[in-house]
Amino acid sequence: MAAYQNLCTAAAQDCTGFWAQLARENIVWKKPFTITLNESNPPFYQWFEDGQLNVSYNCLDKHLATQPEKIALIFEADDGKVTTINYRELYRRVCQVANGLKSRGIKKGDRVVIYMPMSIEAIVAMQACARIGATHSVVFGGFSAKSLHERIVDAQACAVITADAQLRGGKIIPLKAAVDEALQDVTSVHSVIVYKRADHPVAWNEKLDLWWHDLFNSQSAQCEPEWVTAEHPLFILYTSGSTGKPKGVQHSSAGYLLGTIVSMRWVFDYKETDIFWCTADVGWVTGHSYIAYGPLAVGATQVIFEGIPTFPDAGRFWKMIQDHQVTTFYTAPTAIRSLIKLGADLPRNYDLSSLRLLGSVGEPINPQAWLWYHKEVGHSRCPIVDTWWQTETGSHMLAPLPGAIPTKPGSCTLPLPGIMIGIVNEVGEEVVDQSGGFLVIKRPFPSQIRTIWGDPARYKKTYFPDEMRGAYLAGDSVHRDADGYLWIMGRMDDVLKVSGHRLGTMEIESALTSHPEVAEAAVVGRPHDIKGEVIVAFVVLKKARPPDATTRKQMVETLRNWVSKELGPIAKPEEIRFGDNLPKTRSGKIMRRLLRAIARGEAITQDTSTLENPAILEQLQDQSN
Repeated sequence: MAAYQNLCTAAAQDCTGFWAQLARENIVWKKPFTITLNESNPPFYQWFEDGQLNVSYNCLDKHLATQPEKIALIFEADDGKVTTINYRELYRRVCQVANGLKSRGIKKGDRVVIYMPMSIEAIVAMQACARIGATHSVVFGGFSAKSLHERIVDAQACAVITADAQLRGGKIIPLKAAVDEALQDVTSVHSVIVYKRADHPVAWNEKLDLWWHDLFNSQSAQCEPEWVTAEHPLFILYTSGSTGKPKGVQHSSAGYLLGTIVSMRWVFDYKETDIFWCTADVGWVTGHSYIAYGPLAVGATQVIFEGIPTFPDAGRFWKMIQDHQVTTFYTAPTAIRSLIKLGADLPRNYDLSSLRLLGSVGEPINPQAWLWYHKEVGHSRCPIVDTWWQTETGSHMLAPLPGAIPTKPGSCTLPLPGIMIGIVNEVGEEVVDQSGGFLVIKRPFPSQIRTIWGDPARYKKTYFPDEMRGAYLAGDSVHRDADGYLWIMGRMDDVLKVSGHRLGTMEIESALTSHPEVAEAAVVGRPHDIKGEVIVAFVVLKKARPPDATTRKQMVETLRNWVSKELGPIAKPEEIRFGDNLPKTRSGKIMRRLLRAIARGEAITQDTSTLENPAILEQLQDQSN
C-alpha cells in the first residue's frame, strides 16, 4: 500500500512528468518525444505528440532478441484442438500479412475492417494493420450485416478481413455471407480477404474477394514497420450509443499502448512465467487491450479461445485452466453468474492450483458472485482484481492492485496511480459525502479516447459537457464509502429515482442475487406517474421457473420481501419476471435496453441479431405477475 501511495503522490505532484517517465521506461521509441502533453485545444489532448514508434514493433520485434522461442499464443479451438505459436513465428506471420496488405495498396492512414472469429489470424490481422500504419476497426463476429455495413461506411474502410464462417458451441455461423450483404452500395472497399476456417461454402466476387492463404502465404516474412507519430490512430472501435448511429471511439498509438502495458504490470502483476487468459473476444475493447496488445507488449504467454464456456459442457473453462496451467484468469461477471447456475460445484472437479490471480471485467460484480469466484475458483487464496474501465478509457482506471490494496466484494476499490477521479453532481460540483454522484476523471491520461471518428462535436458533447467543467464524464454513477473505496452503481441512466430516492440498479441486483435461490438478476426502471420510476426485475432462478401463477406470485413476494430486508422498502421491485436466462449478446453482455422495452410494454424495434438467445424475449414478455 505504501508503494501504491508513493506512486499516487508522485502523479499528483507532477502528472505529466509521471506519465513521461513511464512512457520512456515502457515503450521502445524510434524517435523519443520531447512534448509530453499538449493541452492547447481541450478536450482534444495530445500525448507524446512529437515521438515516433510502431505498436507492432513494441509487441513483437522487441522480443526477438530475448525470447523468440517463448510461446506467445495458445489457441484452443471450439472442438478442443490446441495450436501454439511462439514469438518468432507470430512475427513472421504478421510480416507476411502486412506485406500482403501492402500488395493490395493498403497504406498508412487507410482503414481496414476486421470481422473474424476468435483466432490467431484475428490477432495477426490487427498486428499487421498496426505494422503498416493502417487503422483497424474490429467488428464483433456476432454483429449483423446491417451493423457491419454502418461501421464500414462510417470508417470509409478500403478493405475487409473476414472468414468463411466461425465455429461456436459446435455450430457453424457464416461470416462471409454477412460481409457480402453489408457491402451492398459500398464503394470504398476494394479488397475482401477471406480466411478459410470452417470449409463453409461462400459466394465469390472475383473483383473483390481473395483467399487469405493465396494472398499471404507466399509473402516475405520480413516487413519493416511503418514508424508513426504517437497520436496516429491505432484503431477505431464502435460502441453503441443510446440512440442513433454507433460511436467510433478513436484511440492513439503511444498513449493507448502505455495504458495497456502499465495495467498489465500493475493490475495483473505480470510475471514472465504467467499463463494469462482473458476470455473476451477481440471484437470488444477488452480483447484489444488484454489480448491483442497489452499481453504481447509485455511478452506474455496467453490462451485464446474460440468457443463458448458451456460447450461441450459447463466445465469447459475449468478444464482449460487445468490443461493450460493458467495463472491469471480474466472474465466477465455474466459468465461467472451463468457458470454458477450451470454447476456451482463444477470447479471442484478440476485442478485449478495453477491460478494465482483472478480478474473481473465488463460490469460491476455482485458480492455473491465475487465470493463464489473467490472461494470455488480461487480456493480463497487468489486476489480478485475487479476492474472498472471503458472502451473510451482504453485501459483500467479503477482496480485493486494485488498485494497492495485490500479488496471488498463488489467494489473496484481505488484509482490507478495517475488517474484523478472525482464524484460530482448534475452541475459538476464535487460530492463529498457518501450519497454518490457521477464519476468523472479530472485530468487527461494517455490511454483515453482522442475523438469520435468523424464527429468531434459529438465527442465533446458526450464526454466533456460544459457542466462538467473540463472533466471527462464517464457516464457511470458511483459512491465512495467511509474508507474511500469506490462502488459503481451502474450507468447514469441505470440510476433509478424512486419517490425522490436515488437507487443504483447494481445494488438491487446484488440484493436479489444474494438470495439462495437466485442465479442472476437484471433491474430496470419503468416510468410511474406518482413515484417517478418503479423497479422492474428480471430474475433467473437456480431451479426451474415457477410453473404456474400461484407459485410465481409466492416467489415474487418472497423476493420483494428479501430486497426490502436487504435494502429497505423503497427498493422493493414493483414487478418481477422470471426467465430461463436473460437476453445477452454472444459476448455475455445483458441487453438492458431490450429489458427496458419489455418492462414498459413497448414493441421491440431494435436490432436483435447480436442476441445469443432471441427466444427469451418472448418468454419474458409472455407473463404478468
